[in-house]
Amino acid sequence: MDRALLVIDVQNEYFTGALPITHPAGHLEKILEVMDAAEGKIPTFVVQHHFPSPEMPFFRKNTEGWQLHPEIVARPYESLIEKTLPGSFTGTNLEDELRQRSIDTVTITGYMTHMCCDTTARQAAHRGLKVEFLSDATGTLPLSNEAGDVTAEELHRSILCAQQMLISEVLDVARWRGRL
Repeated sequence: MDRALLVIDVQNEYFTGALPITHPAGHLEKILEVMDAAEGKIPTFVVQHHFPSPEMPFFRKNTEGWQLHPEIVARPYESLIEKTLPGSFTGTNLEDELRQRSIDTVTITGYMTHMCCDTTARQAAHRGLKVEFLSDATGTLPLSNEAGDVTAEELHRSILCAQQMLISEVLDVARWRGRL
């Protein structure tokens, strides 16, 4: 099995901006643990989101909220993938980079569990890749909109259950590290 780590959207917006990640506790530390464990063993791809429309209130390129978290920048990675939609494969060269390295398995970590991590995992599965979704190294926040209200914990658990059903193998960091 040739695997790669995808570190999705660990950007300042989720720490100091309008979208604070609240669940699960210790999510950033787990993401950093995963990156450290991957170093020298499997390639790491860091994904960074931006909205090209200047009307968007967050993830505007070259703003503080758009910047990668400093702890992510401080760690080595093979490639930076810039995206403008929730899926890390849409409009990017991620698939080409994975295929060039004969990667058949991707490990998902980062933000948000219910949006970009979920979408990327689904896209990877549709491309014939095996997907590992890290339950304690992905994170989300509570949502409230016209469709209703959901806590971060409920949303996170729901997405993990849906992922495990047909798309990904959901596992925690400790179990994943045992595979390296």
